[in-house]
Amino acid sequence: MATTQSHDQLVNSMTGGLITEHPPFLATDNLRSDGRPTPDLRSELRTIPNLLNAWTCLSSIAMPVLVIALALSIDHWLSTLIAVFLMGFIQNRMFILHHEGAHRLLFSSRRVNDFIGITLFGWLSFGTGTHAYRRAHVNHHRDEFGPKEPDFLLYALYPISRASMRRKLRRDATGISGYRILRPRLTGLFKKRFWSNSVRFYLGQIVIFSLFAAAGNPVAYFYLWLLPFITTYQVVNRLRAIAEHGGMTRSKDRRQTTHHVQQGLLARIFLVPLAVGHHLAHHVDSGVPFRNLPKLTRLLEEAGFIAESNTWPNYRSLWRALAAKNNKSPIRQSL
Repeated sequence: MATTQSHDQLVNSMTGGLITEHPPFLATDNLRSDGRPTPDLRSELRTIPNLLNAWTCLSSIAMPVLVIALALSIDHWLSTLIAVFLMGFIQNRMFILHHEGAHRLLFSSRRVNDFIGITLFGWLSFGTGTHAYRRAHVNHHRDEFGPKEPDFLLYALYPISRASMRRKLRRDATGISGYRILRPRLTGLFKKRFWSNSVRFYLGQIVIFSLFAAAGNPVAYFYLWLLPFITTYQVVNRLRAIAEHGGMTRSKDRRQTTHHVQQGLLARIFLVPLAVGHHLAHHVDSGVPFRNLPKLTRLLEEAGFIAESNTWPNYRSLWRALAAKNNKSPIRQSL
């Protein structure tokens, strides 16, 4: 008779393929033994720059407007293809702002933060415009890889083979993964438990569709908004997500749960904008706004919490290691 594995057994069998053992971190004048800033520094780092964030939000909304406007005005298959490609990265940026709003770090006014970060960017990033993501994401930070981890299967079982990685990315690029994500919103309309969030999801997309209609091209919603989400964005989201936690494991030591990667210019522009690439610092103290994460990262590096042993030289080296099962391992190889 088959027995159900406990969560600890699942963690032991499905995670930890890329972890490295670290010596205990000794507290400093600025950092506690778990890496968190001491009260005075923490207060400084947690200051929210409202005006700068307002500019970031406005510019992030202007980006898709500009790209879509150019694609429609040029009206050529090549410009449309480039727009579909770029829009996936722009949608990734908008999701990151939704993530920042979910942490209530976008604006110091909770009402403004929730309207812009939760509702507006929640809709723009194909969410419900509600606090559903925030409630689930709390469990991700409270106990990475724990029993309530919403993305356990996304991060588990790494490293995988190159063939398996290619299959995953092929499903992402061809819309299969995107369809699987959006399908519950359709079926949710017929299930009482999910009806409310499904309606809110469609309400947001109807608003966006209406903007395309008002611009005189409602059909463009499908190929310049929906298509990038179910193709380019899915690839970008997977590559970013597995670079954050793929191959790591459940631990009170954040160095065991989250990767730290050195970021080149292109990575900062496209893959990890808005300092989201400082992900280990973010998990050390999830109350630090994105603009202050680089400073926290520098402090963690200077104190030795982040060291060469837990730093990847770039994203390519990490992705290769994540796809190195049964291959010659390129772990920590500088490319």
